[in-house]
Amino acid sequence: QVQLVESGGGLVQAGGSLRLSCAASGSIYGSDSMAWYRQAPGKQREWVATIASRGNTNVADSVKGRFTISRDYAKNTVYLQMNSLKPEDTAVYYCNLGGPQRARTYWGQGTQVTVSS
Repeated sequence: QVQLVESGGGLVQAGGSLRLSCAASGSIYGSDSMAWYRQAPGKQREWVATIASRGNTNVADSVKGRFTISRDYAKNTVYLQMNSLKPEDTAVYYCNLGGPQRARTYWGQGTQVTVSS
């Protein structure tokens, strides 16, 4: 019912910036929340940021002050603005959409972000 397609990943030097996009298609509702997760090589997937249906946001401590999540409801697109990137930010970044109480959950295919030092 829902397809999520991430884009915007790439190779960037430490201290640089990158903006990830996640375009959602299918049965999208205003009550859905969207989030970003990431998974580094050899590590488990970790939560990065969430934007709830009402627009309030939460960001992980590891990226607080550097990353910002936003959402364009008209385009059904969520963004992750990443500034002051560090090598430890290197990971595959995944877009996630979740319905109320996680009645439904969808994942994108991921986009690679590599930060060189």
